[in-house]
Amino acid sequence: MSNFLAYPLETLPYVVVTILIAFTVHEWAHAYTALLFGDDTAKREGRLSPNPFVHVDLIGLLMVVLVGFGWAKPTPVNRFNLKKRRLGSILVSLAGPISNLLLAFIAMGIFMFLVSHNHSILTGTIWSNFFTIFIQLNLVLFVFNLIPFPPLDGYQIILEFLPMRIREKIAPVEQYAFLVFLIIALTPLYNFTIGPIFSTVIPFFINGMTEFYQGIFF
Repeated sequence: MSNFLAYPLETLPYVVVTILIAFTVHEWAHAYTALLFGDDTAKREGRLSPNPFVHVDLIGLLMVVLVGFGWAKPTPVNRFNLKKRRLGSILVSLAGPISNLLLAFIAMGIFMFLVSHNHSILTGTIWSNFFTIFIQLNLVLFVFNLIPFPPLDGYQIILEFLPMRIREKIAPVEQYAFLVFLIIALTPLYNFTIGPIFSTVIPFFINGMTEFYQGIFF
């Protein structure tokens, strides 16, 4: 059965817990940043909440387990309500991915602190496995969501820099973008498109964070 899963069966509890936290913080960050810039749409719809079940999409969670990536329920944002609309829109979009980067950074700090003190909590494999998965998955979400492809956050950021005439031209094809993205992600095309991004950027951040905390704790 585990042959059909993206992760070994014994690590699935760590994956699910990580995704519940990562998706919740990601979407909450979108909602909170939107509120700071004057749009309370997400708050009114109950999305400014630490409750994972408000944010997690079950199909998106299942996709993480099966293929290694998925999605949460999109946070509703009315960008016309935002103060400094372009800046606000960019920061609202950035807030989600940056929150995942911060989660990975904090988790790495806790892990390196425990390692530096030879803490007994790391003598087994449970916590070391959890920290490894937590850090890696949050970095995957950080990088994944910044890819400039609809409907990801990176696309919304790029969109803010495009002239209106170009936006109008590409708007009709946005509805097909997710299907195209699935084809890229689930076929050998992945090895020539998204794959190299992950294999380059994620180790860069892991190495950078490791060196940073080694300078503090060791």
